[in-house]
Amino acid sequence: QLKGLMTKVHRALKEAEEREEKRWLEEQLRQAQKMESIGKLAGGIAHDFNNLLTAIIGYSELVLNQTRNDDPLRQHIEEIKKAGERAASLTKQLLAYSRKQVLQPRVLDLNAVIAELDKMLRRLIGADIELVTRLAPELGRVKIDPSQIGQIVINLAVNSRDAMPQGGKLTIETTNAQLDEAYARKNVAVTPGQYVLLSVSDTGCGMDAQTQSRVFEPFFTTKEIGKGTGLGLSMVYGIVKQSGGDIWVYSEIGRGTVFKIYLPRAEGVLSR
Repeated sequence: QLKGLMTKVHRALKEAEEREEKRWLEEQLRQAQKMESIGKLAGGIAHDFNNLLTAIIGYSELVLNQTRNDDPLRQHIEEIKKAGERAASLTKQLLAYSRKQVLQPRVLDLNAVIAELDKMLRRLIGADIELVTRLAPELGRVKIDPSQIGQIVINLAVNSRDAMPQGGKLTIETTNAQLDEAYARKNVAVTPGQYVLLSVSDTGCGMDAQTQSRVFEPFFTTKEIGKGTGLGLSMVYGIVKQSGGDIWVYSEIGRGTVFKIYLPRAEGVLSR
């Protein structure tokens, strides 16, 4: 009788576990489909706007070339050109999110990239925030656009800085990672294989579950109006995805946030 009861308990637990796993996979699939739909919409809008802005900037330059330096209208035309260039920068970020950028991937040592960014990052985050780097020896190589991987690290550092207005600690880590079939079954966006993991964590204010679910959406921001475009993290998301990688975020209110980026390991000679 006890054996039969134990069998029923085990079966009930297994069924509950399978239901929870199914619910989790369905939620991931819904999230992936939502991000894909937003990406297509953003990419289409960005492409059309880019064409309009090219005309605005181009004609502004033509008029400036035909305008004397002392002409009172020159300043107004320069402002039109600057506004067009700022708008073009935003459309570039939208194209990054929608994975429609023209990338120039090269085989890189991620540790070397982070080491080169060290001084800039320290200036960027300020004296109140401690920067800690833990770079794994014998790290695998990655194939990614050099300017884009720098943009990823800078955007994540800025996001962490803004989450720590009273100071704190920003930690950047690298390590080799193996994602197996079992992991991939539970994470629909992942292909099993050898990866390089870039982790960026902070001791900031953290995010609730609802914010985490929307953190990569373009124009989503919890900052005050005028304090951010809401495109920094969506740009990171797009670059990682277009480079064949994956990104995850985990956060707790009052404890901080960690972003984990998995980039496929690459073979080949390091680019100079």
